Amino acid sequence: MEVILSIFSKAGLTKLFNYAIQHESINSPNSQRIFELRNEYINCIESVIQFLQGKNQTLARQINSLNFLPQASRFETLEDLDWAFGNMGIQDQAKHLATLYLEDISDFIVEAIDENFGFSRYAEKLGRSANSFNELNASLLTEPTYIDLITLGVLAKQIEKIQPKLICFSVPFPGNLYSAFRCAQWVKCNHPKIKTAMGGGFPNTELRSLTDKSVFNYFDFITLDDGELPIELLHKSITSENSVPFKRTFILENDAVCYQNDSPLPDYKQAQVGTPDYSDLLLDRYISVIEIANPMHSLWTDGRWNKLTMAHGCYWAKCSFCDISLDYIKLYEPVTAKLLVDRMQEMIAGTGETGFHFVDEAAPPALMRELALEIIRKELKVTWWTNIRFEKSFSKELCRLLAASGCIAVSGGLEVASDRLLKLIEKGTTVEQVAEVTRNLTEAGVMVHAYLMFGYPTQKVQETIDSLEMVRQLFEQEVIQSGFWHQFALTAHSPIGLDPDKYGVSPKLEKIEFANNDVEFSDKSNIDHSKFNAGLKKSLYNYMHGVGFELALQDWFEFKVPKTKIRSTFIEECLAPAFNLKLNLNSKVIFLGNQPSIETKGKKSILTFHLKTNSFEISLEKEKAAWLVQQLAELSAKNQKVKTLSNLKISFESKFDDFETFWFSKPLNILKENSLLII
Repeated sequence: MEVILSIFSKAGLTKLFNYAIQHESINSPNSQRIFELRNEYINCIESVIQFLQGKNQTLARQINSLNFLPQASRFETLEDLDWAFGNMGIQDQAKHLATLYLEDISDFIVEAIDENFGFSRYAEKLGRSANSFNELNASLLTEPTYIDLITLGVLAKQIEKIQPKLICFSVPFPGNLYSAFRCAQWVKCNHPKIKTAMGGGFPNTELRSLTDKSVFNYFDFITLDDGELPIELLHKSITSENSVPFKRTFILENDAVCYQNDSPLPDYKQAQVGTPDYSDLLLDRYISVIEIANPMHSLWTDGRWNKLTMAHGCYWAKCSFCDISLDYIKLYEPVTAKLLVDRMQEMIAGTGETGFHFVDEAAPPALMRELALEIIRKELKVTWWTNIRFEKSFSKELCRLLAASGCIAVSGGLEVASDRLLKLIEKGTTVEQVAEVTRNLTEAGVMVHAYLMFGYPTQKVQETIDSLEMVRQLFEQEVIQSGFWHQFALTAHSPIGLDPDKYGVSPKLEKIEFANNDVEFSDKSNIDHSKFNAGLKKSLYNYMHGVGFELALQDWFEFKVPKTKIRSTFIEECLAPAFNLKLNLNSKVIFLGNQPSIETKGKKSILTFHLKTNSFEISLEKEKAAWLVQQLAELSAKNQKVKTLSNLKISFESKFDDFETFWFSKPLNILKENSLLII
């Protein structure tokens, strides 16, 4: 963030344009235009950054006038803004325009200053599928770039201030790898006594087969998987005179790469790792951008989301394309709802922010339910979202409870909307089930984002088109609000990567000295799935904005595709109401409303309920009304003890006749539709 804010400032842009003209690196008409408008870019930049930091919101209207920001090539494909942002508001529209303005400058930097530049993916190509370290190493042996020097200047100030003995670099993605190595290289050259370590998502997934010893010219240690204990042991090894056994750590020993995992100490349990501390981050200086008009993308970057995890790993851990053989997926360990809420309260106190993103692989429905109840009991006013599996546990009632606790959105993998392929993926869901769950979430007011996949092994062209038709219908029925297509990628640690023959895949194996995750492969179907990419994304963009449903699927593609075999009413039929008059006596009963006012009229009592958004009445016999009011007090979501239907049935039938007749009566159905949940 400090590097970006240094570049995107008046002083930063002035230096940047001066550097470009001195090096005569402005070649394209687009870069020439930006350079000629440099004063406009320089004079706007600090106002725009403040706006994106949430400090200058009145600027939105001026940005939206289209007369404020200088415009280069990123604005050439600007969509009809009223159409694209009609449902998202003027602030989001202005964020999108401001983002295009920054991306124009980014394009100038890539051409005239540093070809590897990117806001979140710097020199990503050097880290992606880099089986050999040679290319990255060669880049590191060249002179630091303009951007490198800014980065290293920030690092130098931090080292001078902190005087560390150990610097740990977290590298989550390939786009973070080059800078981590460049910084570690600078530390080795300028502070050789400081030890350097690398951990995070990239080494956890990519560097498990590391053999190239030249990596250790930059890093002393590379740790895998959960980092708490490995880093603690690194600290002890540096500060202690005695030898310390390591945990899941690569080191260079006797001029060879050695993996050490000798410590007898157990890893810390999730309940022991503590609450994340954001106190040293520049929380008030982060910028919120919108690259495309997608409601979920807006959510990802909008506001400040405190990050927490409900459970380590994935409770399902079966999907064939996922890295389920690795600890971060296969070792499932949830924490209690009470501990989660305690951590939420601690983070609110530390950050002043009440938004939470639970970063689980797939949040467990039972724990989500308990979390929602604990939030309601503590009367916390929070906003939260997470990633889920679209499984049948997400009933209408559970979704309403989640929404009542502050859940505003979920993302989940629909993947290939084909029951045959979902079974092959071992997703544990069907298209019909996904439709029902997304309907339940949408009706509760929870936004749904679907991850969509094409090009899965053995997938036929017909299945791709049928999958698109399923997606079209889901958007047409308004049960999904956002989505994203991506092409299947084979990873080394997934079930497909570990047993490719089972899935009809032939991997192109390379000698592994450095990274090993994404694997090139051929599918026995010999279909070029990449040609569907543009049509799938174009259709999805239109469906997200509520248009194009009437168009034939062929219209989205520039080549011949087969007609869909899915009937046009399939999803509508999946969503047809089903009447269930069976009681599950183990179901929990939760009342979300306030106690009703009571008016007696003869043998009847009128109960009036006032909710936040509406009021409603039900009429019952006096004795049954009195019983119900007493039960509702005990069924309140704020109570620690939760009752079941069995408890209610026993209590009711101790005083009256058949419970089922009462439970499915019209007054009780009205109550259940509004504020009484059966989960």
